[in-house]
Amino acid sequence: MQQQLLNSFSKVLVVGGGLMGGGIAQVIAQQGIPVVVIDRTKEDLERSKSRMKKVITRLSGENAVDEVLSYITFSTSYQDGEDCDLAIEAVPEKLELKLEVFRKLDEILPPNAVLASNTSSLSIAAMGNVTKRPKNVVGMHFFSPVPIMKLVEIVKGINTSDETVEKIRVFGEKIGKEIIIAKDYPGFTVNRVLVPMMNEAAFLVMEGNDPEDIDRAMMLGTNHPIGPLKLADSLGIDVFYDTCVSLFEGFNDSKYRPCPLLKRMVEAGHLGKKSGKGFYDYGG
Repeated sequence: MQQQLLNSFSKVLVVGGGLMGGGIAQVIAQQGIPVVVIDRTKEDLERSKSRMKKVITRLSGENAVDEVLSYITFSTSYQDGEDCDLAIEAVPEKLELKLEVFRKLDEILPPNAVLASNTSSLSIAAMGNVTKRPKNVVGMHFFSPVPIMKLVEIVKGINTSDETVEKIRVFGEKIGKEIIIAKDYPGFTVNRVLVPMMNEAAFLVMEGNDPEDIDRAMMLGTNHPIGPLKLADSLGIDVFYDTCVSLFEGFNDSKYRPCPLLKRMVEAGHLGKKSGKGFYDYGG
């Protein structure tokens, strides 16, 4: 039975070749499993490929680049993934966008294929509900940077079957990840705990506290390897803010109210490292 589960997925489709999707494709390809990465444009795919080359070189050496990339097909067409038995969606954290992807995947992939979402907070039940296979829809939340971070949260939607969860658990371990099982509520496990802490740090900045002091306090006082505000900058302030909104709307509880400063930062284009300015200035 275990051997059968190990061989559940022979080819994987990853939708979205950004930082998360590219990292997911890389760790799968490193295990010798064929992967199809699809994105909107050839330019997006070229950026994805270039980013993968740099990461593979840094982690495994230049000689490993060609071997890993030989398992990856880059495409702008969903049709190139129609024979995959697992699809992992890794598009931006917008529910309507993800629902659109799941509708397309449901049309194209074989009836028994598993559809997984890399969402960090959105409803797996809602994604399953737009398909004809809700029992085969599951959350598979990776953490950034994917090639380095060990954890994957498997999220069991209300209609997700135990068999699907077990297949994904075994697959996650096969590609070198540690697994936890989370319930399908906003934020799941990690972000349910982490995001309110980061949001509170943003309130401290809004009240006039120095970001560096806040980060140093958490690093020295609680032994965190990185402060909450530098972590927010690394994630992207827009992504962080969207996750705060998702928690607030999902629970309708004031304790998850997003810090108003975050919205102003997004409106100003201060999105963290990727824009050159967030809680810290990166010279952008």
